[in-house]
Amino acid sequence: MTSQTRGRTPDADRIRRAPKVLLHDHLDGGLRPATVVELAREQGYRNLPETDAAALGRWFREAADSGSLERYLETFAHTCAVMQSRDALFRVAAECAEDLAADGVVYAEVRYAPEQHLTGGLGLEEVVEAVNDGFREGERRARAAGRRIRVGALLTAMRHAARSLEIAELANRYRDAGVVGFDIAGAEAGYPPTRHLDAFEYLKRENNHFTIHAGEAFGLPSIWQALQWCGADRLGHGVRIIDDIQVAGDGTVKLGRLAAYVRDKRVPLELCPSSNLQTGAAPSYREHPIGLLRELGFRATVNTDNRLMSGTSMSAEFGHLVDSFDYTLDDMQWFTVNAMKSAFIPFDERLAMINDVIKPGYAELKSEWLFATAGAGPRG
Repeated sequence: MTSQTRGRTPDADRIRRAPKVLLHDHLDGGLRPATVVELAREQGYRNLPETDAAALGRWFREAADSGSLERYLETFAHTCAVMQSRDALFRVAAECAEDLAADGVVYAEVRYAPEQHLTGGLGLEEVVEAVNDGFREGERRARAAGRRIRVGALLTAMRHAARSLEIAELANRYRDAGVVGFDIAGAEAGYPPTRHLDAFEYLKRENNHFTIHAGEAFGLPSIWQALQWCGADRLGHGVRIIDDIQVAGDGTVKLGRLAAYVRDKRVPLELCPSSNLQTGAAPSYREHPIGLLRELGFRATVNTDNRLMSGTSMSAEFGHLVDSFDYTLDDMQWFTVNAMKSAFIPFDERLAMINDVIKPGYAELKSEWLFATAGAGPRG
């Protein structure tokens, strides 16, 4: 039997209410514009390009919409500048959890680089504890508002720096206190993941989890190194795996050895459609590789990357995919279950989230057509 939502696309309200799982979201890329303005004023930071919240939000989106990953990354100078105190980090983390919960996200892994928040005098441990405390506060506020969310932190090391082993050790120390894994990020070109092998080898010895930004601005070699040299559990973006897939004129598809390995090994792809368009990894939502990767059965997931810079949310990302590929609630559930299967929390907890939160949530939404006003007709 098939779901009654087959062939019916959900509207914006159902997309928002649907349970969603987010694996790739940057804390310093998701601030509220008003918070950036207020923190800058409190801290005496005078380099903001705009001091009106609405105008600043537009500036971030326009500055990031350049088609260049390097230019995209420059926008973070302003957000990081106002995240250098415990109070600021706590506030940003709490608001992050609140905003995600309001958008229907029930589980999120939010990443940030502790080494980028030290200029105000904080130590690495103080940064981690401030963010963890902020996430817990945001979870409490969400519960008070009738919403549920669980947020785990991913500690990120910067590719161009030399602190990856130190940050990996930090992630391991806090693995039972809110930190669920490790990541490396930053410009890919010229900074291959193999520069950080000592960090990855350490994490493997400690049986800890890590993802690697790979296959975004750089191509297949970045993905291959992340998997075969470094041993990544997931690929941050990984969108360029499409370069190893050939589609003939008659629609026949042939996977290269790397693409076949990624699919067969069920390597999770942390795909970020809006961000990929901004950095030039895809020309449009309709032409984004996620459509083909979904058809071919890759472990594809949907993510926001940087909500401020892309002016996006999980609901907006799914909205673009619904419009582009006529996805239904069944498709949304498929992506969401994929993401929950790929999370860095224990298996039994992932399974409980899938069976007790995600599937019942979608079942409720998919059953609403049964109770629609007579004559209104079913809706997805």
